[in-house]
Amino acid sequence: MNFDKKLAIAVGFLVVFGLVMMSSMSIVASFDITGENDFYLKRHFWYIIIGIIALIVAFKFPLDMLRKWSMLIYLGALGLMIATMFAGEDYGTTAKLWLKIGGFSFQPIEIAKVAIIIFISAIFGSGKLKASSFEAGFMPFAVILGIPTILLAIQSDFGGLAVLVLTSSIIYFVAGANFKHFFGGAGVLSVLAVIVATTVPYIRKRMIIFLHPELDPLGAGFQVKQALIAIGSGGLWGRGFQNSIQKFDYLPEVQSDTIFAAISEEMGFFRILILIFIYLVIVWRGFAIASKMHDKFYRYLAVGLSSLITVQAFVNIGVNMALLPNTGITLPFISYGGSSIIMMLVATGLLLQISTKVGEKHYKRYF
Repeated sequence: MNFDKKLAIAVGFLVVFGLVMMSSMSIVASFDITGENDFYLKRHFWYIIIGIIALIVAFKFPLDMLRKWSMLIYLGALGLMIATMFAGEDYGTTAKLWLKIGGFSFQPIEIAKVAIIIFISAIFGSGKLKASSFEAGFMPFAVILGIPTILLAIQSDFGGLAVLVLTSSIIYFVAGANFKHFFGGAGVLSVLAVIVATTVPYIRKRMIIFLHPELDPLGAGFQVKQALIAIGSGGLWGRGFQNSIQKFDYLPEVQSDTIFAAISEEMGFFRILILIFIYLVIVWRGFAIASKMHDKFYRYLAVGLSSLITVQAFVNIGVNMALLPNTGITLPFISYGGSSIIMMLVATGLLLQISTKVGEKHYKRYF
């Protein structure tokens, strides 16, 4: 079957690597919850199984039907986000990001990321809107992105907000955005971000601790300091598999938010470069697939989905390295979290399906 094998191998590597690292990183948190060391590992394994099934469904799902239903998918995602505002669960976090239905809980933002990418790709791929136009390009884009952005800001999910804005902006730029509109919008958004960061007490405190973690080393600055200690302790070659010290009650949420820091401690600088390279391979393959697409919807969707994976990875890495404020975002395919794993594998399934749309004649040149 003609699909992008490099992309499949890259994602497969991350999934297997994540499962192996979960066996090391989650033992402390698992023991604290159940008295056993494999609670999170077992759940992570089943999330992967469900995610692989979802990948296969996404690989087989008709893309033209996805295009046709893109607005309903977008509205459905917004509905879930609104429902989370009123009936969400926080599970000990600052924001209510989980929606519980029956005995299952999930994060609607993970669904919304993919849904919004699909809708933006569809509207610019339809030819009815022109990205270079202000009225028929920038304004519709600003409204479509602005609604979920406001919802995320209200919910204080600034990690999801950052990933969504960056990924959507990449699609808009590739679709042919006018530079004045693009950078003008970025400027307005930056001003709004500064206003929020300096006037909202919770955000202002987070920014101050980000810049000066030593002001609260046992409180809000604890994660920043401990993550940097973990990364620095890994040196060039790491302490070795399962030999992380920081995962023992020093790194909060080590199985999810700070897993990159703990992996760096065990694997070291040179090996962690390989991990970063794999994420770059994903966005490279996504853009390579897009470059062969005559259908603009397929092209923008490939750009958006591959950018989503890599942007989220680098936001997580940036937080762990104290280059970005703490956002509570997962490392794709590696961090614990069912919603993230499943939707990232859905994105992969769609990407792999798009790669099959390259004709046989082009496909040989494509590799």
